[in-house]
Amino acid sequence: MTDDRRVVRELVRAHGRTFAEEAGIPLKDTPQPLYRLLVLAHLLSARIRGSVAIATARALYEAGLRDPRRMADADWQERVDALGRGGYRRYDERTATQLGDAAELLTDRWGGDLRRLRKEADGDVDELRRLLQEFPGMGPGGADIFLREAQRVWPEVAPRLDDKALSGAQRLGLPKDPDRLTDLAGDTEPAVLAAALVRASLDKEVAEDSLRRAS
Repeated sequence: MTDDRRVVRELVRAHGRTFAEEAGIPLKDTPQPLYRLLVLAHLLSARIRGSVAIATARALYEAGLRDPRRMADADWQERVDALGRGGYRRYDERTATQLGDAAELLTDRWGGDLRRLRKEADGDVDELRRLLQEFPGMGPGGADIFLREAQRVWPEVAPRLDDKALSGAQRLGLPKDPDRLTDLAGDTEPAVLAAALVRASLDKEVAEDSLRRAS
C-alpha cells in the first residue's frame, strides 16, 4: 500500500503551484492582486479549460484591465477583444458584460478594494463566500476558487479544502478529511495543497503521476 504522506509529498512536489502563480499574479493583501485573483476565479469557474482561463487572465492584464476602475471604464468591445486573445471565445460576450458590471459593483460598494469586502464579512468565512457571489458571474464555484487561493493572504480562511480539492484526494486514495490532509501535508501551505489536490481532481494524469512517483 502506498503511504499517504508520500503521495501528498509527491503531489505537492510536482503539482503544488497555485493557480494565481500560474497566472502570474504575485498575490498580496493589496487591492490590485486581489482584484486580479477575483477575475481569475471568475474565468476559472466557467466550463472551459483551466489553461485557457489562465491565459485569458494574463491577456486582460496585458490589455491594461488590471484594476476595477480600468475594467469598468473599458469599452465592452475592448473586454471582448482581450478575452478573445486569451482564447476565451465561447463565453466572451457574456463575460465581458459581467466583468464590467462586477468592476462597477466593486468600485461603488467597496471602493475598488476587496479588503473592504473582507472587513464587512468580519471574520465569517461563510459570509465572505456569500458576498463574493454578489459579483455578476461569480457563483459558488467561483467563490470557492477565490477563497482557496486567498487563504494564502487571508488567514481566517485557512485551512480551506473544499469539495473540489477533496474530490482530488479521493481520486488519489487519500482520506477526505481536511484536518487529516492538512496533517499529511506537514509544512505545506494550505493554498498550495488545495491547488495540487484540485489539479488531481481535474486531471487524471496528475493523480496517476503522483501515485507512480510515490510507489
